[in-house]
Amino acid sequence: MDKNKQRMGFPPNFIHSFDATQMMMTAEGCQRRGIQFAGVHDSFWTHACDAPVLAEIIREAFIELHGQPLLEDLMKDLRVHLGGIEPPPLPKQGDLDLCRVRESKYIFN
Repeated sequence: MDKNKQRMGFPPNFIHSFDATQMMMTAEGCQRRGIQFAGVHDSFWTHACDAPVLAEIIREAFIELHGQPLLEDLMKDLRVHLGGIEPPPLPKQGDLDLCRVRESKYIFN
């Protein structure tokens, strides 16, 4: 096993897992709202008449997902799996109000 490749592969795979989670949350939201959904990676589709509903569902799923303590949870897992080695400290969290995503023009276009 190439440790360097493992280290370099972790960050994009970690972020990709959020893309996949966002897609699943969006698909479930569409099912609950009774609209068609199709998607690949971070590209989501529905019928044109349902695009405003899809945009709303995407925003709500984004807020729900990213409102969780994702980095803190990762830190807890790393502490367990690193066997006593302390990972670097987390970056300072900013003051972004995720609820403002509801007003974003370009989260879905």
